[in-house]
Amino acid sequence: MSRFHQPATLAALGRTWVEAWNARDLERVLALYDDATVMTSDRIPMMGFDASGTVRGKDALRRYWSKALGLLPELHFSLIDLFVSPDSVVVFYQNERGKKICEYLRVNDAGLIVQGSANHLPH
Repeated sequence: MSRFHQPATLAALGRTWVEAWNARDLERVLALYDDATVMTSDRIPMMGFDASGTVRGKDALRRYWSKALGLLPELHFSLIDLFVSPDSVVVFYQNERGKKICEYLRVNDAGLIVQGSANHLPH
Protein backbone atom coordinates (compact mmCIF):
# COMPACT_ATOMS: atom_id res chain seq x y z
CA MET A 1 0.00 0.00 0.00
CA SER A 2 2.91 2.32 -0.59
CA ARG A 3 1.97 5.63 -2.10
CA PHE A 4 4.11 7.12 -4.80
CA HIS A 5 6.62 9.79 -3.85
CA GLN A 6 7.48 12.61 -6.20
CA PRO A 7 10.89 12.22 -7.88
CA ALA A 8 11.91 15.70 -6.69
CA THR A 9 11.10 14.77 -3.07
CA LEU A 10 13.19 11.62 -3.26
CA ALA A 11 16.07 13.45 -4.94
CA ALA A 12 15.92 16.07 -2.17
CA LEU A 13 16.11 13.27 0.41
CA GLY A 14 19.24 11.95 -1.29
CA ARG A 15 20.87 15.38 -1.26
CA THR A 16 19.90 15.92 2.39
CA TRP A 17 21.39 12.52 3.26
CA VAL A 18 24.74 13.50 1.68
CA GLU A 19 24.71 16.94 3.35
CA ALA A 20 24.01 15.42 6.78
CA TRP A 21 26.91 12.98 6.41
CA ASN A 22 29.24 15.73 5.23
CA ALA A 23 28.26 17.77 8.29
CA ARG A 24 29.21 14.73 10.40
CA ASP A 25 25.86 15.18 12.12
CA LEU A 26 24.79 11.66 13.02
CA GLU A 27 21.48 12.71 14.59
CA ARG A 28 20.62 14.66 11.43
CA VAL A 29 21.34 11.53 9.38
CA LEU A 30 19.32 9.33 11.73
CA ALA A 31 16.35 11.74 11.61
CA LEU A 32 15.88 10.59 8.00
CA TYR A 33 15.33 6.99 9.16
CA ASP A 34 12.32 5.16 10.58
CA ASP A 35 12.84 3.61 14.05
CA ALA A 36 12.45 0.11 12.56
CA THR A 37 14.89 0.67 9.69
CA VAL A 38 17.13 -2.11 8.39
CA MET A 39 20.61 -1.42 7.02
CA THR A 40 22.79 -3.84 5.06
CA SER A 41 26.45 -3.41 4.20
CA ASP A 42 29.54 -5.57 3.87
CA ARG A 43 31.20 -3.03 6.22
CA ILE A 44 28.94 -4.04 9.13
CA PRO A 45 30.75 -7.33 9.94
CA MET A 46 34.10 -5.67 9.18
CA MET A 47 33.32 -3.17 11.96
CA GLY A 48 32.58 -5.95 14.45
CA PHE A 49 28.81 -5.88 14.17
CA ASP A 50 26.40 -8.58 12.97
CA ALA A 51 28.11 -11.17 10.76
CA SER A 52 25.06 -11.17 8.45
CA GLY A 53 25.93 -7.62 7.41
CA THR A 54 22.62 -6.29 8.70
CA VAL A 55 21.71 -3.96 11.56
CA ARG A 56 18.10 -3.57 12.61
CA GLY A 57 16.59 -0.51 14.21
CA LYS A 58 17.73 3.07 14.65
CA ASP A 59 19.53 2.40 17.95
CA ALA A 60 21.71 -0.31 16.41
CA LEU A 61 22.35 1.94 13.42
CA ARG A 62 23.43 4.74 15.77
CA ARG A 63 25.98 2.43 17.45
CA TYR A 64 27.35 1.21 14.11
CA TRP A 65 27.64 4.65 12.54
CA SER A 66 29.06 6.22 15.72
CA LYS A 67 31.91 3.73 15.59
CA ALA A 68 32.40 4.27 11.85
CA LEU A 69 32.51 8.06 12.20
CA GLY A 70 35.10 7.73 14.95
CA LEU A 71 37.32 5.74 12.59
CA LEU A 72 36.80 8.04 9.58
CA PRO A 73 37.71 11.59 10.60
CA GLU A 74 38.05 12.67 6.96
CA LEU A 75 34.67 11.27 5.86
CA HIS A 76 33.25 13.20 2.93
CA PHE A 77 30.79 12.19 0.22
CA SER A 78 30.82 13.81 -3.22
CA LEU A 79 27.46 13.32 -4.91
CA ILE A 80 27.73 11.94 -8.44
CA ASP A 81 24.07 11.29 -9.23
CA LEU A 82 20.66 10.33 -7.85
CA PHE A 83 18.30 7.67 -9.21
CA VAL A 84 14.66 7.47 -8.11
CA SER A 85 11.79 5.01 -8.18
CA PRO A 86 8.33 5.53 -6.66
CA ASP A 87 9.53 4.47 -3.21
CA SER A 88 13.32 4.73 -3.20
CA VAL A 89 16.36 6.77 -4.09
CA VAL A 90 19.81 5.49 -4.99
CA VAL A 91 22.55 7.91 -4.00
CA PHE A 92 25.62 7.43 -6.20
CA TYR A 93 28.62 9.08 -4.59
CA GLN A 94 32.36 8.98 -4.14
CA ASN A 95 33.81 8.86 -0.65
CA GLU A 96 36.91 10.60 0.69
CA ARG A 97 39.09 7.65 -0.38
CA GLY A 98 37.93 7.87 -4.01
CA LYS A 99 35.67 4.80 -3.77
CA LYS A 100 32.38 4.95 -5.68
CA ILE A 101 29.35 3.68 -3.77
CA CYS A 102 25.62 3.35 -4.43
CA GLU A 103 23.38 3.68 -1.40
CA TYR A 104 19.88 2.29 -1.93
CA LEU A 105 17.36 4.01 0.37
CA ARG A 106 13.75 2.76 0.42
CA VAL A 107 11.19 4.99 2.11
CA ASN A 108 7.84 4.42 3.77
CA ASP A 109 4.66 6.44 3.22
CA ALA A 110 5.93 9.09 5.65
CA GLY A 111 9.10 9.51 3.58
CA LEU A 112 11.38 7.99 6.22
CA ILE A 113 14.04 5.47 5.24
CA VAL A 114 13.01 1.93 6.19
CA GLN A 115 15.69 0.05 4.29
CA GLY A 116 19.20 1.00 3.33
CA SER A 117 21.84 -0.92 1.47
CA ALA A 118 25.39 0.25 0.79
CA ASN A 119 26.54 -1.24 -2.50
CA HIS A 120 30.27 -1.33 -3.22
CA LEU A 121 32.21 -2.47 -6.26
CA PRO A 122 33.16 -6.16 -5.89
CA HIS A 123 36.94 -5.66 -6.02
